[in-house]
Amino acid sequence: MEKITPADDLTSFLEILPPDLRSKLENDTVGLYEVVLDIGRRPEARYLDKHSVYLSEGPVTQEDLIAAVGLLGEFTGDNRAGIESTLHRISCIRNRSGKIIGLTCRVGRAVSGTISIIRDLVESGKSILFLGPPGVGKTTKLREMARVLADEMEKRVIVIDTSNEIAGDGDVPHPAIGRSRRMQVPHPDLQHAVMIEAVENHTPEVIIIDEIGTEQETQAARTIAERGVMLIGTAHGNALDNLLKNPVMVDLVGGIQTVTLGDDEARRRGSQKTVLERSSAPTFEICVEILDRQTLAVHQNVGEAVDQLLRGWKIHPEIRRRDDTTGEVSVVPTIEPVVASAEGLAPFASDWIGNTNQSGNDTHLKVYPYAVSKGLLERVVKTLALPVEVVKSIDEADAILALKSYARTGAKIYSLADARQIPVYVVKSNNLPQIQKILREALHLDTDIGAVDIEGDIDETEMALEEARQAINKVMDRLEPMELAPRRSYIRRLQHQLVERFNLSSRSIGDEPQRRLRILPPAGSQKSVGYI
Repeated sequence: MEKITPADDLTSFLEILPPDLRSKLENDTVGLYEVVLDIGRRPEARYLDKHSVYLSEGPVTQEDLIAAVGLLGEFTGDNRAGIESTLHRISCIRNRSGKIIGLTCRVGRAVSGTISIIRDLVESGKSILFLGPPGVGKTTKLREMARVLADEMEKRVIVIDTSNEIAGDGDVPHPAIGRSRRMQVPHPDLQHAVMIEAVENHTPEVIIIDEIGTEQETQAARTIAERGVMLIGTAHGNALDNLLKNPVMVDLVGGIQTVTLGDDEARRRGSQKTVLERSSAPTFEICVEILDRQTLAVHQNVGEAVDQLLRGWKIHPEIRRRDDTTGEVSVVPTIEPVVASAEGLAPFASDWIGNTNQSGNDTHLKVYPYAVSKGLLERVVKTLALPVEVVKSIDEADAILALKSYARTGAKIYSLADARQIPVYVVKSNNLPQIQKILREALHLDTDIGAVDIEGDIDETEMALEEARQAINKVMDRLEPMELAPRRSYIRRLQHQLVERFNLSSRSIGDEPQRRLRILPPAGSQKSVGYI
């Protein structure tokens, strides 16, 4: 079992602070995360457990800031500096004339043992993308991975260190990265160029990069991956689905394209004819969402996870947790029913709940839809609060719900069902009453209990969402606002949600019954390609 051991050089960090603050902090450095010095305000120390402490009653003065800046290295284009031979990072706040009026002094720690929870992923040789909010330890893990890959696995590792945050300030890299080589970046705008330079000039087997955030950096990352180099990096965003909504970052996970299905294929999938699909292989094969310092959500197959998200399935990453006391790593089971809908229809199912009576039957039935609309099936399950889970493969199913035209005598679906010894339930057509009836029969429920007529709203809702999809394409193409037809409030809410998925904004205008949506182009945007 690996033990997490922090290596701090707090002496150098404390020396940049005014003497009275230094003396107060010297006896309270356990878990120190950062010190904030803003002119005219009381200095504040912040800790990893989220509590903070004021270090004096008096405010920070301009002289305090001048003294601190004099002990630092040069501030780069991203307003960051460091302390020679340490991992501490100092970021400045400037006024409109460029004068420094505030400092955020963050403690840098070399922590060994932090990657025990993901060591198997590091040893796999696959490219890994880390996501998570600031302060959860992304950079700390990059630093430790650099050392393990270079020293223990004897790989040729290059760290692209834009802000000198990974390997510290100065020309000699901090020992925390082991034998890895470090390439500094003269200006943040040149990070992508240095990434390509590393591949072309220094024959690395592994490249480590912090904070991929621009289109050029995304393209550089893809170039690196296509050359067979293992890539480990972090990106802006807390979760995998965040990247799908970011037109700049989406290429890291394979990109999105619009595909028009044939009638038969659309019917088989139970979807619209125009769907979103992944356009290429992901740059990163593994994605790790850092939920907190001891808990991770791991997507071991990014391509598969993205495909499921685009089809409206709720994904289930592997949750890994490290015990802070014993250091033992455990995998937390995540068993949840799939309730997401690619058309975004699930949110308003609750509008009909309330007329529903749920039987006391505790049966939990896993159903695989074969050519039956998944959206309609999930709607019935949600509305009637049925103990049913919609699954994405026949192997997971307890029963198959098939459309009659695809389940005639001799159809392959019967041989598949026989091989798995599961029943096949058949509906004549994709409509709500038939799906409700067959599910109640499968669950042995009284068909007169809780019957809810929800079919009346289906056509209007799907038509309204299709209208919104087409309008989004036009807004992104023409960069002009568009108004939709008047709709009821819950349908407008669904249209709003659909617009937000593509990073556009919308607002409702007019008075009832003529109240409608206006979709607005992105502020200051350039002509872009729609992803619908």
